Amino acid sequence: MSTALVGMIAGMALGFADWFGGFGAFLMVAALGAVGFVAGRLVDSGTDLRDFLGGRDRGPR
Repeated sequence: MSTALVGMIAGMALGFADWFGGFGAFLMVAALGAVGFVAGRLVDSGTDLRDFLGGRDRGPR
């Protein structure tokens, strides 16, 4: 699936959520879409969640 097609589908989903559910539903769909995006990136890259959230190693102080 191309990036443009995924963006169009996401935009349509957000538009339907806003039309039928109001602004609160719009924000909920956007937040869940962001969570799904992060989960998909983690699965695709095979990155451990601790590496993703941990940031850089600071080393000894």
